[in-house]
Amino acid sequence: MVIGLTVKVPLSWTSHPFFRSKVKLEQQVQIEMIKGLDVEFVYVIDGHDLLPEIEETIEENLVQEEQVKEIDYRPLAKKSMRVSQQRFVKAVNDSRTVFGKVLSDPEGAYREAATLVEDLVENLYESETPHLTLVGSGEADVSVTQHGISVAVLSMMIAHALSLTKKEIRDIALGSLFHDIGKLKVPEDIRRKRGELTDVEANFLKMHPNFGYDMLKRTGLFPEAMLDIVLHHHEFIDGSGFPHQLTEDKIVITTQVVSLANDYEILLNQYRTPQVALGILFKNHSKKHSDKLISVLVKILGIYPPGTVVRLTDDTIAKVMMTTSDVKQPHVWSCDATGAEPSFRFLLSEDVQVKEVIKLDELSEGAVKTLQANNPISFYFNHFNHQENQ
Repeated sequence: MVIGLTVKVPLSWTSHPFFRSKVKLEQQVQIEMIKGLDVEFVYVIDGHDLLPEIEETIEENLVQEEQVKEIDYRPLAKKSMRVSQQRFVKAVNDSRTVFGKVLSDPEGAYREAATLVEDLVENLYESETPHLTLVGSGEADVSVTQHGISVAVLSMMIAHALSLTKKEIRDIALGSLFHDIGKLKVPEDIRRKRGELTDVEANFLKMHPNFGYDMLKRTGLFPEAMLDIVLHHHEFIDGSGFPHQLTEDKIVITTQVVSLANDYEILLNQYRTPQVALGILFKNHSKKHSDKLISVLVKILGIYPPGTVVRLTDDTIAKVMMTTSDVKQPHVWSCDATGAEPSFRFLLSEDVQVKEVIKLDELSEGAVKTLQANNPISFYFNHFNHQENQ
């Protein structure tokens, strides 16, 4: 498949993230998403065959893959993910400390938040090609601070891909950390309610951006760009957001970035399946965000985002742990159908790829336990690159 072709996906429209089965390929991200579907072919409706032009590139890639297979990178990859996990836990703990000081010691909270932001920025820029890795706090539910760190990481990755300035990235990081602080003024029984909220409860919860903005504005310490993120992180470019129903021309790019990352994280926490959350975002929320930003997010997450449970071509079950340069060969934690024989696998060094995504209710109890498939999903930066370690 190449850009310029019009193809028909041989699936029901409910089984893919596009509005209809006939798709004109205008962006590389569309091709990558089709490659991630459970289809062996697509129908070419219109366009011309460009395969001869890319044969040479394919041959070069095959040679490179053969070279990669000669080295076992698993220990290095595992070590890099362990470092990411440690950094994430520290960031969540530091964020929790900051939240505890906002009212009693605002200057201390600001200083510690600024230090945390610098740590995040330093982690982002450790290499030119950061990847995402799966991390968690060990808690049963995603806390406000854990959510804030994960949104910050996603937002900073998007901003980095857009080549935003370091000042803008710092504002994005700081705004992401504090974007939900206003929820601390919402009663816990509303915040943690499992069932549907009443209209009164829902409207009260929607006040959290105003609560957070007022709380931070009163300190006189935080920059306006960061405060705008806190106040408007639920605004969408089509005017359907809150609290002010802003449209695209009224929402600055830094706030748009955090709005998208936050929207995806909310869907992720709701469905606990990264690829399903991405598909819903692409299908049902595409008017809420700019096409450019969604395209960048999809490229960062890959068609199998960290946390996705998949079946491999050797029929083992696996959970994606980290994205790689090859969308169909991420780093995974795998087991057999019963949950036995667990192992970390570096698919780039194997003749194995992702075959399909598996629904959680299709897993055995043993596989769910081994893969920790029901655990909350968060993200952090990772800079392991097998090509740089050759």
